[in-house]
Amino acid sequence: MDGWNSKRRIDLQKLTLPEKFKQILSEHAINQNPNESCAILYGKDEIVSDIFLAKNIDDSPVNFTISNEELIQAYSIAEEKKLDVIGIFHSHPQSKAYPSNTDKKFMESNPVIWVIYSGIDQNFRAFYLDSEIIEIPIDFN
Repeated sequence: MDGWNSKRRIDLQKLTLPEKFKQILSEHAINQNPNESCAILYGKDEIVSDIFLAKNIDDSPVNFTISNEELIQAYSIAEEKKLDVIGIFHSHPQSKAYPSNTDKKFMESNPVIWVIYSGIDQNFRAFYLDSEIIEIPIDFN
């Protein structure tokens, strides 16, 4: 995904996720349970200003894949709205909100903020990959 209006976010100290988007993403995760849910986060700098709810074509509780068609659509929307893709969201229905080894592999090729929702404790956490996984705080406003 890097290069299509997405930016490496290593300089960020926090991610701002408005409460309305937190609610939409929570509901998306619950509706997709027992499978992982996924979405693209749009914005400028560290502030999420829109989201694109995607379908997990893996239909899996431990993996997610967004189809190429949906990725093209999501990036076209970002371009139309003059927004950057600043993050990827997905849920872990049966585990804590921490990147799995599979997540880490995909974080290397998608260097944006990764927001993970835990179905166990309904917790949101945000991460990026530098030489190691770094957690950043989420400001819900």
